Formats: sequence, structure tokens, C-alpha cells
Amino acid sequence: MHNSADLQETVDELARLLGASATLEDRSFRLLAYGAQHGDIDTVRQESILRRRATGEVRDYFERYGIARAHGPVRIPADADLKVLARVCWPLRHGDVTYGYLWLLDSGSLTEEALSRAAPLVARAAAALAQEARSRHDLGRGLRALLSADPEERAGASIEVLGPVTAIAVRESEERVAALWTLPRGVLARAGSPVALLAPAHLAAEVAQTLQSAYGTAAGTGAPRADPADAWQSWREARQALRVAEHFPRFAPVARWEDLGVHRLLARLGQSDLRELAAETAALDAELAHTVEVYLDHGGHAQKTAAELGIHRQTLYYRLGKAERTLHRDLSEGDDRLTVHLGLKAARLLAVTGV
Repeated sequence: MHNSADLQETVDELARLLGASATLEDRSFRLLAYGAQHGDIDTVRQESILRRRATGEVRDYFERYGIARAHGPVRIPADADLKVLARVCWPLRHGDVTYGYLWLLDSGSLTEEALSRAAPLVARAAAALAQEARSRHDLGRGLRALLSADPEERAGASIEVLGPVTAIAVRESEERVAALWTLPRGVLARAGSPVALLAPAHLAAEVAQTLQSAYGTAAGTGAPRADPADAWQSWREARQALRVAEHFPRFAPVARWEDLGVHRLLARLGQSDLRELAAETAALDAELAHTVEVYLDHGGHAQKTAAELGIHRQTLYYRLGKAERTLHRDLSEGDDRLTVHLGLKAARLLAVTGV
């Protein structure tokens, strides 16, 4: 884990040396340390300090200046319309990899000579973040073994974890890579598809939300396990919960295994079983399938269904009747209703199989 005190000391030294307001963030624009304020402050710096993370709009704005690929300080001009003051962004690169960014508000004192004097301190901060990344990578390999379904591989896991723990699965984003090494102490992470995390149970909800926000995708959490030797079971549940989150908006963006009800059973089914269930409703077109699913989701309440679909109740009854004739099912009968409902849910889960 990175040493927060060391990073803070480096930022304080930079602020004193340059006489500028300094902020240090990781590669996903999460705040790691900031120095005392010098001169004016703009909305971006203020929000970064208060929220501990820049917004997606702010990240997109600054990334247009090529900061992720730059090998040295990048000057970003002021923008009165956006209320952004002029600043220098110094990518924290080590071994040709960008691990974070140093931000310096520029009131005119940041000359090339002044920046050159700060180079050793910037290199020190970059090296610290790179070391943290390497440490996370090593832990990631151990985590892969710990979460394996193979008992022999689990027995060879090279890391020790204290319980209770909860596994988390987060879908990767091709547009942006989150900085896994900035997660709280005690959280193990492994990059992949999906990203795997193992967190102390009391931190799981916070960690899942943090990574889901960073990637802008979906996440799933498994049930906690008192014994870390059973963490692989929580990981299996987390992947299945992620799958549900991606297919059922009511559970998105972060799905908890404990909250999924009957969807837990569906998520456990293999592709052949899902196809068999989905075949029960395959004859319905998209409009009828959606109508029936909403109707059954509302427990057969016609008024609520019509309101959600934005149609007249007579239109609803017409569609339901047509669906019954198409399927040769009676939606007033419990067994038929259950079969159709499960078939519609199974059809959703068949779309993606990559978890």
C-alpha cells in the first residue's frame, strides 16, 4: 500500500518549493494528497478536495490535453466559461507508465526553471506509486489462487487473509482504467475480466461503489464468508451478481447477492438450462415479451402495469390475451405464470456469458 504520509510530505515540499497550490491524484483522478492553498482557488480544485475524486466531466476535459501520454509537464490554459484556472499537470510516470498526476495552479510563477527544480520530487512520488502498483500486482496473483474453484490451486495460495471477507466483481472499462492500488488497506485486487476484489466484509459496499464509479460499468458482491478459505464461493456469487446487474436494471449498478431472490437460482443455471427455460417464451415478439414481463413483475396488477408502460388498460388486456394465445398459456394460472416469468428472465441472461 502507498504510504499516505510520504505522499503528503512530498506534496507539501512541492507546494513550498514552487509557491503553488498542489494536488496529487492517482490515474483515475482520485485524490491522494494536497498542499496548502496559494492564491486563488477554482471549482475544480475545490471539488477535488471536498469529494476526494474528480467528476467524469472534469476527467474528460483534462484528458483532451493528452496528459495520459505526456512525458513531462503539460500546461493547461484558463477557461473562464468553465471557471478553470490555468494549471500545470505533471504526469507521474515511472518505467514509461503513468501512475498518477500532480496538479499545480499556475499564477505565473511556474517557469521552466522552477519546474526543473521540482523534478526530483515528482520522480519520488511516481516511484512510490509504481511500487504500490507492483505490490498490488503480486497480491493479485495470490488472489487468483485464493479465489480459484480448484482446491489444489487454493491450497497453494501465497497470501493470508483474515475474515470475514466479501468478494466483488466489477466489469472493466476499455475507456478508463481505475487505479486499483489506491483502494483502502486490507482490500486485495486483481485486474482481469471481470476485475476481482476481496475486501473486509464491512468495507465491501464502499469498495464496490468506488470501483463501479471509477469504471462506470456494473458490479456484483457475493455474500460474506467468515473463513477466507471459502472466499472462492463469495467470488462465484459476485460474478453471478454482476451478471444480474448487467441484465436487470432494477439491481444495477451494484448488485448484492443477498438481494437477488430468485435471480440467484437463475444465475446459477448453465446455458443449456437457460435456453430450455427461454424457449418457453421464444414465440413472443419484443413488445409482447416486455409487456408480459412488466405485468408479471407487478404481480399481475393491471393498473400499475399500464401506468409503467404508458398504455391504456384495454391495450394491456389485448396484448396479454395475444401473448396467452401465442404461448398456449393461461396467465391467471400459477404454474403457467411461473413458467412464463422464468422464461422471460432466462432470456435476458442468455445475452452475455462472459462472467
